[in-house]
Amino acid sequence: MKKIILSPPKLGFIVGTRAAAAFGIGLLVSRKFSDSQRKTLGTFLLSLGIVTMVPAAFFVFRNRGR
Repeated sequence: MKKIILSPPKLGFIVGTRAAAAFGIGLLVSRKFSDSQRKTLGTFLLSLGIVTMVPAAFFVFRNRGR
């Protein structure tokens, strides 16, 4: 197992991106809100989570093994 050392802000960023993507998926699957609200917010959060996973993956792969 390799150790990955991340600063607290970078770790928070990674957790936040994963949470945004998961919440977006949850909204898209849910039936609690109206269709337009649910699809708009869910798609936005899922897109935000996917787009920000690229820099998050960069943080992880750049800091492994140090």
